Amino acid sequence: MKTLREKEKTIFELGGSGKRGMDLPKPEGLAPAAISGPCMRGVAPDLPDLSEVEVVRHFTRLSKLNYGVDDGFYPLGSCTMKHNPKINEVVASLEGFKWSHPMLPYGMVQGTLKAMKMLENALNEITGMDGCSLQPAAGAHGELTGVMMIRACQEKKGNSRQIMLIPDSAHGTNPASSAFSGYEVKEVASDETGCVDLKALAEALDENVAGMMLTNPNTLGIFEKNIQKIADMLHEKGALLYMDGANMNAMMGKARPGELGVDVMHLNLHKTFSTPHGGGGPGAGPVCFREHMAPFQPTPVVDGEGGYHKLNWNCPDSIGKVHGFYGNFLVILKALAYILSLGGNGLEQSTEDAVLAANYVRASLKDDFHIPFDVPTLHEVVFNDKLQEEFGVSTLDIAKRLIDYGIHPPTIYFPLIVHGSLMVEPTESESKEEMDYFIEIMKKIAKEAATSPELLHDAPHDTPVRRLDETKAARNPVLRYGGGKQ
Repeated sequence: MKTLREKEKTIFELGGSGKRGMDLPKPEGLAPAAISGPCMRGVAPDLPDLSEVEVVRHFTRLSKLNYGVDDGFYPLGSCTMKHNPKINEVVASLEGFKWSHPMLPYGMVQGTLKAMKMLENALNEITGMDGCSLQPAAGAHGELTGVMMIRACQEKKGNSRQIMLIPDSAHGTNPASSAFSGYEVKEVASDETGCVDLKALAEALDENVAGMMLTNPNTLGIFEKNIQKIADMLHEKGALLYMDGANMNAMMGKARPGELGVDVMHLNLHKTFSTPHGGGGPGAGPVCFREHMAPFQPTPVVDGEGGYHKLNWNCPDSIGKVHGFYGNFLVILKALAYILSLGGNGLEQSTEDAVLAANYVRASLKDDFHIPFDVPTLHEVVFNDKLQEEFGVSTLDIAKRLIDYGIHPPTIYFPLIVHGSLMVEPTESESKEEMDYFIEIMKKIAKEAATSPELLHDAPHDTPVRRLDETKAARNPVLRYGGGKQ
């Protein structure tokens, strides 16, 4: 029997001539092929021949190599990979929701529309905002939607402006969302505390600035203590404040962005509100906004006046649709189940637990790994490899060695303002015992770096595939298999 440590062959290598997964009768009496000309293949596709049992076993073995939050600790900083309560999945699979279709008449989808409105209202209450659109399908999609709303708002005033300010501690998708919306990006430096440098902001701020995208807490896990001052500075110049709400799990029940001067923001339901990440989709990144931004929200808008819900398309200043139909409904339904099951007190406790967990890890490892910004943090903590560099050990070595101990590596080399960064977010769903094991292993790796650095240079040791040449893979990707010819 093959073990998971053996290298699994590709499906092309497993295939053999003449193997089949099924037997079909030879077709008789069919009309000539309707496909011809340039649409007709000149040669048969180079596909592997395998039996059904070989296909099933191959993909089953591959599935056992996957690692997710249901397998163990997944401390990806900034990504918030926490447990997804199974009751959320049950609610999303209820027959009435599962078979709801967006083309059905209003009378048959009142429950669906009511659930959407309930979630909008809940997110508004949590964020201190006045309106919400559930359409965006992911965090970056929510960012893009929010920045498009800012552009529409500025154009309505008669000047779209040309510049979007981005702190150097922001999420990496923020500059891309701004550029996609047609803005020139200007970076704003951080100060010695890891927060936005107000002097640098004042120098960058003029009448050509449309707004600023502020990640709060930022990617160092630090709360932007001057956020109200930042909002005032922007508003005085006619600019708007966008808040990247991906880290809202460090603020729920403690601070509401709408009360801090934020004009528009997005929320990652697959982070803060515990819907699955989904390996690229489906996700959900709703946009919340203050009343003055409401005319520019995506259409349609869920209208629940008089207890009867329908969709309002009459929004002349709207940026239009940003998603097919009305968003990834079953995903947002899981977030609603999460919010209703925890309630206000539960959401606040989850914030407290997330912050406590991160600071427990921080305090436990501060003597073993360097902390570049030694100030109080919230839901995540950023270390780096400064102490291990003298032994020739890098952040990548540390991350790969963690795999040998059954722990998924944390985020590495991000945020970019920290050299050799190692970003840990334990989340509120991890037990003390799980965090203690992570801390124990990290301390062990720190000792190995000082005494046996070669163990880290060669890690991981117990995986089917050893350390890959990531630079070569990025520069020379092999995107297709051609029977041994690339």
